[in-house]
Amino acid sequence: MGPHPAVAAIRLAVRRTLTDLVAEVGSTFTAPAREPRERTGGVPLPAAAPLPAALSAAVGTTLIGNAHRHPSGLPRTPAAPGSPLVLVAVSGGADSMALAIAAAFEAPKIGLRVGAVTVDHGLQAGSADRAAQVAGRLSELGLDPVEAVAVRVGREGGPEAAARDARYAALDEAAERHGAVAVLLGHTRDDQAETVLLGLARGSGARSLAGMPAQKGRYRRPLLELDRAATRQACSAQAIPVWDDPHNCDPAYTRSRVRHEVLPVLEKHLGGGVVEALARTARLFRDDADALDQWAALAERDIRTGEGALDAVKLAELPPAVRRRVLRRAALRAGCPAGDLFARHLETIDLLVTGWRGQGPLHLPGGVEATRRCGTLVFRRQGD
Repeated sequence: MGPHPAVAAIRLAVRRTLTDLVAEVGSTFTAPAREPRERTGGVPLPAAAPLPAALSAAVGTTLIGNAHRHPSGLPRTPAAPGSPLVLVAVSGGADSMALAIAAAFEAPKIGLRVGAVTVDHGLQAGSADRAAQVAGRLSELGLDPVEAVAVRVGREGGPEAAARDARYAALDEAAERHGAVAVLLGHTRDDQAETVLLGLARGSGARSLAGMPAQKGRYRRPLLELDRAATRQACSAQAIPVWDDPHNCDPAYTRSRVRHEVLPVLEKHLGGGVVEALARTARLFRDDADALDQWAALAERDIRTGEGALDAVKLAELPPAVRRRVLRRAALRAGCPAGDLFARHLETIDLLVTGWRGQGPLHLPGGVEATRRCGTLVFRRQGD
């Protein structure tokens, strides 16, 4: 008897991602060892607490992936020492736990090691203990190395953006320290639909409506074509306990309101399939946005002067969608934070090209100044 359909679907999605990763990296991967071995190497769990009795009973001694046995009961062999490492970002929720289990099942088949990082944002009472419990659970399931990393969440950009920035900084640092070839994220089709709606509400343009990419730098999102229900079913079928973050139901957070209030209303009044349609919209917008970004990169080379300014006359000849991308690229290069540069800023900068009436310098986020001077557009950080 085969695995539960949800388990099989997640494993297939992860297998495709890892296979693409191997092809992309182009490295010679060490074949899995033939004989079981004890886990070696890795980084000790920081402040790892013993698993609670209930959790130990639920998880038992079943090991998967890098260890000797997985929930199906079939023997597994680990990847050889020194094999390339893939890390999974795990919060302890169903999405990331299902991803971690599937990665640990699939990766050794092609000679990859699998570890995990769980980030403690410190935003709730007892968060350090929960992070240690999640890390312990992952270690019991056979992932190695496993870390629980505490971060300090700032205030810039609001609580959600600040937590996201701190989380990615921690994941980047862990990936660099361990030499990981990729970090897997557990975002699902539901998360993609929420991202599209948030982008639409903020009027952030095609790139925002394109949602989250399946691949960006070291990050991979294998589950973007699967819905959130599948991850819960997969965890249930494999008797894997999960933790539901209360912030995901807190209406103080915008994404939580979209998830629990906006999307259900859309599903009720527009019929089923809204989530799938929004995710499909993201794919279509991504294709368009990628093409326009490539065009803008080529155009910028032609209109940039020897001093690094932009030729305003040549800028005016570009289609608006391409011109504003060129302006955005120039602003970011000068030091504007990407998360603070909005469509309204670009529209104002665009007036220096299309509606020039001698207006003075524009002050942009990050202390950047945009000025039209002698037929060119100059971006520089104030004080430089």
